Amino acid sequence: MKKLFLFDIVFAPIILCLLLGFLMLHSIAPQVFPQYYVYILFAIIFFIVFLHTDFDTLGAFSGFLYGGSILLLILPIVIGQVTRGTIRWIPIGSFNLQPAEIVRPFLILFFAHFFASRTLTLKRFLLSVPLMGLPLILIFLQPSLGVTLLTLAGFGGVIFSLNISRKYYVYAIVFFAIMSPILWSFLAPYQKDRVYSILSPGSDPMGQGYNSIQSVIAVGSGMFSGRGLGNGIQTQLSFLPEKHTDFMFAAISEELGFVGSAICLLSLFAILLRFITFLDKTSSPTRKAYISGVFASFFLQIFVHIGMNMGMLPITGIPLPLVSYGGSSLLSTAILLALTLQAGRVSGKIQSI
Repeated sequence: MKKLFLFDIVFAPIILCLLLGFLMLHSIAPQVFPQYYVYILFAIIFFIVFLHTDFDTLGAFSGFLYGGSILLLILPIVIGQVTRGTIRWIPIGSFNLQPAEIVRPFLILFFAHFFASRTLTLKRFLLSVPLMGLPLILIFLQPSLGVTLLTLAGFGGVIFSLNISRKYYVYAIVFFAIMSPILWSFLAPYQKDRVYSILSPGSDPMGQGYNSIQSVIAVGSGMFSGRGLGNGIQTQLSFLPEKHTDFMFAAISEELGFVGSAICLLSLFAILLRFITFLDKTSSPTRKAYISGVFASFFLQIFVHIGMNMGMLPITGIPLPLVSYGGSSLLSTAILLALTLQAGRVSGKIQSI
């Protein structure tokens, strides 16, 4: 009889992150409930389904998943809902779905299979450039710079895992060096202002520097044990904007202090450490490429979120995985984790119960 569930030690930090986010959302953004319960339910369903989907079988259909991902990315242009000047979401009843988040696991899977299934030649590498460029451009034009960076990091992680000549890394570095000024010219004025503001937030404290300043104040004011759930000044009095999404780490730091933020960071670190053990044990090139891509994307998401919350990086609108509010982000993370666990089964460390 087929086992109904698969158990892994990484479940502990995953559940801890979800509980931490659940507690914080009840404190700082109770209005997101009961809608968030629905997202959690679907995330659990997605997680179980993909945890029991054979990784190699799914990889064999990765070309169709890539095509479906491109169609999903085009869909917001056709029926998308305009929010704050962006077209990122598809309305589904009273819920909104962000395709750019949902397709991220499948794009990483496609390129893991694309690069690892055959010997990488210069011709194949050049073929991958437009294949990678198309989804990145579609996401960037929404605009969603944060998800673009996370997707790009996933692609980079896939390539980094390959046993290829160093010259291809040189090609990639040269390509991005050439493209950087071009990409900068395509940034919206507000996105450029965010970069400038991080260099000198005090030059415009009530404008572009406001979010960064308020976030740093929130992080520092929590001290060791925090002000307590529901007692944060920055969060409860709405000085801190987007506290339940982009600035969740700052909200945790203020209300739960160093203790709460340390628990959050250690839990996320434990998940990343588990990914590394999978990489160390996995012999399949495709599985290793996928896990490497997920690791790079997951790590960058944590790094950028905390960096911008501490005033060290520009604000890009990246949620803290498993902790911040965001239905599409939660669903995407559930799929990423499930497929990573499925890919890691080759290591023999996942047990059925």
